Amino acid sequence: MQVLKYLKQYRIPFSGLVSGKHKFEFDIDDKFFDCFEHSLVKKGKLKAEVALQKQENMLIVIFEITGTIKLTCDICLAEFDSPLDFKERVLVKFTEEDWDSETEEVITLSKTDYEFDVATLLYEYINVRVPYYSRCVEQGINITCDPEMLAKISSDDTTESNEESKIDPRWDILKKIKNN
Repeated sequence: MQVLKYLKQYRIPFSGLVSGKHKFEFDIDDKFFDCFEHSLVKKGKLKAEVALQKQENMLIVIFEITGTIKLTCDICLAEFDSPLDFKERVLVKFTEEDWDSETEEVITLSKTDYEFDVATLLYEYINVRVPYYSRCVEQGINITCDPEMLAKISSDDTTESNEESKIDPRWDILKKIKNN
């Protein structure tokens, strides 16, 4: 129940707004990401500026999201800040009948709806920007991988190659079979 209470702040009550442009700001922090069980991002500090243009039969919503998210380097396992700065746009159409033609760019709401929940959209927009393979050097700002961890990794590699050279020669025959 706490999750629903917290996410209420990410709703835009559009029913009382006059036609035209309106701006909203939302802070996105660790508590926001805690509300989504399977979030790729667990920590971050972002600001979402939402520009909403209200028209008679639809809303045009533009999201401008800036800030940083915490990622873990896939090489040295160090946690680092990765910057995000992007824009997204969505159209919200009002309809009386059930319209199953929702797409990524067009969302449908009932004519009786009075607010637009942006929490899920913010969550998806941020999580889709998480790189498949994260590295300090590529996604971080002015940082490199942890030299101690890199030294440990390279020493483990040499230990493994020494162990492979001490393998019983009978296994070599099996390796030949596997490679065919």
